[in-house]
Amino acid sequence: MRLVMPGCVNDARNSPALRIFVISCAMALYLTMGAAVFHAIEGPLEEKIGERLEQLKVQFLKDHPCVTDDDLEALLDEVVRASNRGVVASRNVSGGPNWSFGQSLFFSSTVVTTIGYGHVTPLSKPGKLFCMMYALLGIPLTLVLLSALVERLLLPATALLRSLNAALGHLYRPFTIRLVHLMIIVTSLVVFFLVIPASVFAYLEPEWDFLDSFYYCFISLTTIGLGDYIPGDSPGQAYRPIYKVATTFYLLIGLTFLMLTLTVFYDIPQLNLSTVFSSVKLDEDPEKMRLSGSGVMCQGYGVGGLVMRDDYNHHDQRRSVVHIRPHLDDSPSPEDTTPVHARDIRVH
Repeated sequence: MRLVMPGCVNDARNSPALRIFVISCAMALYLTMGAAVFHAIEGPLEEKIGERLEQLKVQFLKDHPCVTDDDLEALLDEVVRASNRGVVASRNVSGGPNWSFGQSLFFSSTVVTTIGYGHVTPLSKPGKLFCMMYALLGIPLTLVLLSALVERLLLPATALLRSLNAALGHLYRPFTIRLVHLMIIVTSLVVFFLVIPASVFAYLEPEWDFLDSFYYCFISLTTIGLGDYIPGDSPGQAYRPIYKVATTFYLLIGLTFLMLTLTVFYDIPQLNLSTVFSSVKLDEDPEKMRLSGSGVMCQGYGVGGLVMRDDYNHHDQRRSVVHIRPHLDDSPSPEDTTPVHARDIRVH
């Protein structure tokens, strides 16, 4: 079956600009929505805390008339400045030095994994220079390590996918089986790297509840690293260096499994949005032209079984032709474990 749509297709040069414009508008709308929600939720609480601090300050000046307002402000400025650099003035806040070996190892892991909590930072100029050089080499090395670990984990993940296909292939479509496989991986991530660790942190940290611990795990594994919750910094924390080292290994293993989950997710063509918003055309990619084995200008969308390409009639007039594939399911079979980006492009 062949449908011919008369007229010219939009200039390919305009498509990337249009896609970028749409994505930019969606991103701006999403940021605006987030700002409005955070402003509505956190703004009143911030004002309440500020009023509470102002009351405490006034009460302190009344109780200590020998202390002037300027002297108190100067002291508070120094305390805040030191706290922003990871040095806490109160002896009841920190359970040990910031640059012990365990804490230094924990800091190094947050640098190379780009989590960057920001609660502890280099104070000296040599430390800042070394931190930049250390990150310059450590971040690519960490990515190589995580990629190698994910490649190994793909072996049992692929074996699981084949087992699901063997058991359910006669009942469900390949796309449905891939969704089941993805749900198993996501459930494992949530249970073993979010729920269980959150329960452990809630038990070990005296001031954390389960929501705080779950929030810390999620913020850390997504490499957001806000730094408002740091494990092992509570007063009198037992075995603090060992605790920091164990947390370091948890972060590395958790990031590896998160990358595995994303790899499985993006290997499903119907869920991979990068194929929809990609600005690379087949006629602009020599490698795809070589794989296609044809010099005809083609664009394969792979969604809904449609392939769009440009044909030319005898008068060299350009027209757009849509070919409908005879098969109903364009999802690869679970037996085909080749990554999506490595599969040959089907040209009809």
